[in-house]
Amino acid sequence: MARGGTKETKSATREVKKPARGIRWRLWLGLAGVCVLGLSTAMAARRVAQFVGSDQQFVLSRDNPNAITYEGLTLTSRSKLQRVFAPDFERSIFTVPLAERRRRLLAIDWVEDASVSRLWPDRLIVRIRERIPVAFVNLRSGVMLIDRHGVLLEPPLQVRFTFPVISGVSEAQRALRVRAMMRLLNDLGDRAKDASEVNVADLESLRLIAQVRGQAVELNIGDTNYGRRYRNFLGHYPEIHRRSPEVKVFDLRLDDRILAKEQ
Repeated sequence: MARGGTKETKSATREVKKPARGIRWRLWLGLAGVCVLGLSTAMAARRVAQFVGSDQQFVLSRDNPNAITYEGLTLTSRSKLQRVFAPDFERSIFTVPLAERRRRLLAIDWVEDASVSRLWPDRLIVRIRERIPVAFVNLRSGVMLIDRHGVLLEPPLQVRFTFPVISGVSEAQRALRVRAMMRLLNDLGDRAKDASEVNVADLESLRLIAQVRGQAVELNIGDTNYGRRYRNFLGHYPEIHRRSPEVKVFDLRLDDRILAKEQ
């Protein structure tokens, strides 16, 4: 009986192995089908890429005045933008390296952000967000504009600005010092229009040159309570000017008094 049981076990074992071999063959056939499908897809994609890269209907033509559309362009030099895309004319729009073109756009001083998109079948659209200047800054090379991030901007010829001058700006902490000036002007509120220059060389002791009653006065306004100190000065200035009309420099760092500085 023991021998008979052994034969039955071997027979059962052989019966189990047969379906396993069938499953293995189906697995290999499935993998082969996937490979064939992937290869055919890759070949089709290559043909499509060759078609859109060479067919004339997708060419960015210099003869088309609307080949490239610029949006958000006000102060940025159009010629600088055009130089970025000069290599792309007479080529398919699908060969234009969009990421590289965006990187070059961001290198232009007035461009804070930019995007480049393809517009079917043969156009590009460029969207620009420009920087917003907040002050003038005097440099050895001349007068420049500066934005809230401390980025220097070439003043456009066709636009006039009425910003104050920021002085005492260092190369290493330009953005930090611009933010200090902005805090002062924001705290002045509607009296910010009086400011003609803000010296931020010492962040703990900002100096404001303001136009008060038609005269320029220099105010050491400290590092806090700008609006309250300035309005307190305006309230007492008529009397101060009557008594000491020659004094033009004042220390406002103490909230309860105004110190005149003789020159």
